[in-house]
Amino acid sequence: MAHERGGQDRDQRPGVQLAWLLRRWWEEAGSVAGGTRPTQQALAARLGVDQTTLSRYLNPKHASTAPPRVVEALHAQLRAPEAELERARALCRAAQEENGRQRIAGSGPESAARPDAENRTDAPSGADADADAAAGTEAVPGTDGRDASGGRSRFRRALPGLVVTAVVLSFAAGMVVHERLAPDGRATTAGAAGAVRAGKAPYEWPLLRMKKEDQYTRGRALQNLLNAWGYKVRADGFFGEDTHDAVMDFQRKRHLAPDGKVGRDTWPELVRPVGPGSEGFEVLAVQQLLDNVGQGGTVVSGKFTAVTAEDLRFFQRTHHLPATGRADTETWMALLVHQLPPVAAPAYQRSMSPVLPSTSA
Repeated sequence: MAHERGGQDRDQRPGVQLAWLLRRWWEEAGSVAGGTRPTQQALAARLGVDQTTLSRYLNPKHASTAPPRVVEALHAQLRAPEAELERARALCRAAQEENGRQRIAGSGPESAARPDAENRTDAPSGADADADAAAGTEAVPGTDGRDASGGRSRFRRALPGLVVTAVVLSFAAGMVVHERLAPDGRATTAGAAGAVRAGKAPYEWPLLRMKKEDQYTRGRALQNLLNAWGYKVRADGFFGEDTHDAVMDFQRKRHLAPDGKVGRDTWPELVRPVGPGSEGFEVLAVQQLLDNVGQGGTVVSGKFTAVTAEDLRFFQRTHHLPATGRADTETWMALLVHQLPPVAAPAYQRSMSPVLPSTSA
């Protein structure tokens, strides 16, 4: 790695320094006691970004543009040294400030148009990407400046056509939104059936029902939401008789079919708007769900903090939702859909013991 150290010493830009640091975290992940280095493909899936984007973040040949939430999530996922997190944050802030100054100036080697150009020219081809994934790593994008002048000329020639295409697509998108307006004038982006995202398959509310198995984070979110409505059930993830009875009572009061199942009709009535100033069981539910979507740890406190808002905005941006930093119906649905398979009980849950349903008739 001596030649890499030399390259790092020659280029002191914060974005390049950040790329070196993130790259080292990934390369050394397997050396941590009990840890294994994930492939970039697997790591990208955990972070909610595409593999090409993650490869660029970890490539020291380019100034990394990794946002703060990705940096923190990488630190958590790769179990990097705790002492290095603050340095990574500082490099990330400095890189963002440098990029901002260059965008304002509109010139320089790292101008605003360059990252997108790198995405287009450096993305690995299908065969190369498949070979890299099979080998347990990914291709590092190519060198800067390759056919740069020709690429800029082609871009200038293609610009008028791109503008026309953008106008046509915007008009088509407007027509789709218009057709999806409900009779009362509200866009039906979230509802009983599911949330519709532009260019994406609709989300569907998960179905929970009474059973002996632990239903993990979704089960605890359900129970905390029931508690937010005044019920008293233990938020342990086990959908027992007490949870079932509370669901049926809630359904009757909301004029829903009292079947004790929580799906497309019951979830939209259960979830509550959560944002700055909120606290209580509904905030616990949001934080627990955020803590289990693979973007790094979220503090589960029951109080909606500025960090909770930033975590929400990062999740919303990642999943093509309006980045409001508030949990509306559509965000609730996306959080429930994107829960990771359980690995181990989180720290705030370890003191709880399961409460299984009664076997009495």
